[in-house]
This record gives sequence, structure tokens and C-alpha cells, in this order.
Amino acid sequence: MSHPAKCAVLVGAGDVIGYEGVWRTVKEARTDRGPMGGLAVVVTWEEGGTARFPAGDELLLKQPEPE
Repeated sequence: MSHPAKCAVLVGAGDVIGYEGVWRTVKEARTDRGPMGGLAVVVTWEEGGTARFPAGDELLLKQPEPE
């Protein structure tokens, strides 16, 4: 089964991302400056916690289940 990828800057609420070996759901995403001054995306997870990604990173997305 293949999974699509999405550039971090395009991530939004409800996206399910493979992160640290676990599927997590995006609660909120916002942009910020990274430690070197570049654009970063800060993701708040439904499951708790946050993560920061450089805006150009490709993230692994879980395909929605068919209804």
C-alpha cells in the first residue's frame, strides 16, 4: 500500500501523518521561523504534543478510509 506525501507547508487540520513510527492526526498547523531563520510549520497533534517541520519537508499522509 502506498501513501501520498504532502509538503509540510500544506498540512492542515484533519491530516493523518506518519510521525515517529505512529500515525497522528493534525489538530492545528501554523507557520513560524525555524532556528536558522527559514520557514517552519508547527503542528499540534490531536493525540497531544507538537512537532516542528521545515516548510519544504515531505510528510507521509495516511489515505482516508473509503466510506
